[in-house]
Amino acid sequence: MATKIRLARHGRKGRPFYHVVVADSRAPRDGRYIERIGSYNPMTNPATIDLNFDRALYWLQTGAQPTDTAKAILSYEGVLLKKHLLEGVKKGAFDMAAADTKFEAWKKEKIAKIQAKIARLANESESEYKARLEAEAKVKEAKAEIVAKKQAEIAAAKAEAEAAARAEVEAAATEAVAAEVAPEAPAETPAAE
Repeated sequence: MATKIRLARHGRKGRPFYHVVVADSRAPRDGRYIERIGSYNPMTNPATIDLNFDRALYWLQTGAQPTDTAKAILSYEGVLLKKHLLEGVKKGAFDMAAADTKFEAWKKEKIAKIQAKIARLANESESEYKARLEAEAKVKEAKAEIVAKKQAEIAAAKAEAEAAARAEVEAAATEAVAAEVAPEAPAETPAAE
């Protein structure tokens, strides 16, 4: 039976999540499989890969053929490198200790690259957050300025209206006082004659 290492899709529409499975090559994509050896979540950055390294290596050594995407995942995790190094040990190119040291050196370098990427993404997201806050603060200041101008205009208009109303009241009071004083003045004049 020809076996393949491939991905079985799960998750909802627009949010894929994959199981890395070993299946008969004739089985449907999301159908029956022999063994589930891991999972792959492409929605995170960097992508989250959980792989049973030993089982994946076992299936590769027994002849399972990975699909293109599964091959990329296995290469990313170092399974293909480990298989290559074990083939070199079988052929006598080097011993098992040398193969293990080469693999450990590669693994350390890979972990360092992943950590650097995570740190870079965190810094970028933090700088984007700060830039967004600064932009919001500028917009808020501009709106506050506009509101302050409108409130100053309204206060000035109220002050003008109050001043005009006071002037009218004072003018009316002055006219009333003048009207009261004016009728009394002609009445006193005839009495004085």
